[in-house]
Amino acid sequence: MNRLDTHTGALDLALQPSHLAVLLPALGAVLVILAVRRSNAAASVIVRIAGLLGLLAPAWLVWQSMRGGLRPVVATVGVPVASTEMTLPLNLHVTRTAIVVSVAVALVSLVVQQFGRWYLYNDPRYRSFAATVGLFTAAMQLVVLSGDVVLTLVGWELMGWCSYVLIGHESERAKARRASYKAFIVTRLADAPFYLGLVVLASWAKTTSITGIIQFWTGVPGHALTFALLCIVCGVAGKSALVPFQDWLPDAMEGPTPASALIHAATMVAAGTYLVTVLHPLFVLSPRACLVLAVLAGITTVFAALLAFAQHDLKKLLAWSTVSQMGLMLAGFAGLPDAVKPDVVLLHLLAHAGFKALLFLMVGWLAVLVGGTIVERMSGAVVTHRKTHWFVGTGLLALAGVPPLFGFVSKDLIIDEVLRGAADGRTASYVSAVALLLVVPLTAAYSMRAWLVLAHRTVLQRHQVLDVVDDSYSVEDVGLMDMLVEGEPVDEYGRPLRQPEPEPEPEPELAIPRPPWLTRLGLVLLALAGVAGGALVVSPWFDVNYLHPQWLIVASGLLAIAAAGVLVRVLSLRTTYGDAASRLPLGLRSFASRGADVDRLYVALVGRPVEALAVVVARVDALIERGVRGLGTGALALAERGARAHTGAPSFGLVAVAVGVVLAGLLGVTLW
Repeated sequence: MNRLDTHTGALDLALQPSHLAVLLPALGAVLVILAVRRSNAAASVIVRIAGLLGLLAPAWLVWQSMRGGLRPVVATVGVPVASTEMTLPLNLHVTRTAIVVSVAVALVSLVVQQFGRWYLYNDPRYRSFAATVGLFTAAMQLVVLSGDVVLTLVGWELMGWCSYVLIGHESERAKARRASYKAFIVTRLADAPFYLGLVVLASWAKTTSITGIIQFWTGVPGHALTFALLCIVCGVAGKSALVPFQDWLPDAMEGPTPASALIHAATMVAAGTYLVTVLHPLFVLSPRACLVLAVLAGITTVFAALLAFAQHDLKKLLAWSTVSQMGLMLAGFAGLPDAVKPDVVLLHLLAHAGFKALLFLMVGWLAVLVGGTIVERMSGAVVTHRKTHWFVGTGLLALAGVPPLFGFVSKDLIIDEVLRGAADGRTASYVSAVALLLVVPLTAAYSMRAWLVLAHRTVLQRHQVLDVVDDSYSVEDVGLMDMLVEGEPVDEYGRPLRQPEPEPEPEPELAIPRPPWLTRLGLVLLALAGVAGGALVVSPWFDVNYLHPQWLIVASGLLAIAAAGVLVRVLSLRTTYGDAASRLPLGLRSFASRGADVDRLYVALVGRPVEALAVVVARVDALIERGVRGLGTGALALAERGARAHTGAPSFGLVAVAVGVVLAGLLGVTLW
């Protein structure tokens, strides 16, 4: 075991920092629901304190590890099941990478809570929103720190429920309700085989401990392991929005922007990626499962990047970007050489959490300023509102993978390792390599397109600049006599004879709403993480090969990024809103905005069969109900017939029985 690893019992009374990282956000959510009735301000204070303490708990673990490692604590609670030898340790497993991911989750959640208080300031349901975000954070922390598949399932289920609530926060809107239903149903369908896979792993290993499961299956690889891992891949595909489950995530944009930032950055979609890195030793033993994951992730990352470029709504552009980035991570994971740890994938997971949360929150800020997130509203937004310029630019550069930002470092490390795997002859690495080489310029293209739209000067701004230039060339020398002749008539004192009309008073400028300083400080931290986060490669928490980069691949990638940027810039010239995608046919853009009409496939493959089954069940139920009612009616009819046949007078047989009983009694007494 690594010297930074430790196990803590989930049911121990003595609280460890790992326990607090999970319990504090959940406690804040409970206090908001139970203790706060009407005051949004009180709810904000509670979630702020709980979030800050929840951030300090994993940060303390980081500090302890920097001082020489964590003290190993093994506290296991064994729970025998029936007559088998199955044990449920229910422990938390704190590893060197888990504590860093836990810090990232807590930081993003804290910034989202701060931003949500400003964004939903007048929302009467802010308290329920804040409580759900706190519970969501606790669930993700449980998945990250879990050492037991039962605890993993608890966190997994809580995230699914919380995402349903957050996406449908504005439940008065039909689109929000539909998006929340869709997210819940699609992820439920994917989760069914996921549970089956975990049951197979745990039942054969006779334990729910993740460490015990890995140790058992390492010695008995085979078809059962492949089946279980394929089931887990299905569940991960649902949570991370891989093909064919990708369509629910862009529709989740119907939720408030802070909720989108949390779901897309540090929770929910990241949970599947993190879980497969935990089970990496098992995937090494199953090349078929890796190949299936590589195919699904490779198709997803390229397909979603193409759709992102054509989106008319910049918020949906970021949503499809998240789908593409999830595919990139999982394709990178599937293509890693067997001897390489998945730390490079976790690095990109952290990078994505930082810059994607920053971008979503900035789009929310700009949407408040300009009144929407479509291209027509967003065009020129960062030019008009200069305070957002640096934040948006940093996030898009990190997303595009421009050096030396964090996104460049993590993405380049993944590509290097996948190409090494392809050189070793791994089939999954070949598939992943093709997808990654295609998605690099595509990512740069849609990032450049978003920046050109946001930084595009409006027609009025361009005309103002041209007027200033024209005025600078129109100054002429004027003679003294010309000034006297053509000037305004004045009296003997030099006062104008004609009184000038009074100038209208300028209208008061409306105050530009902006988040408070504490929220802006959180945005600064996310931006700084996107700039300097690449330094984690030299930290003791990640084991990555950064000393031997493949400079030819790096140069080729940068050249592809530059070429994509130049091409998008050329396409954006002489367009109304600086939008390069406006060169595409309108039908194609509409098709992309509808998510490639995957909804129709859902209706044909899922909706209609379910409706047909519901009709059959309803008919069978009606038949059974009619049968039950028929039995009751028949019994009543039979009773009525019996009643009519009975005259009410005692029959001869009944009188004879009564007389016989009396005679038998008399004889018995007499003979006695």
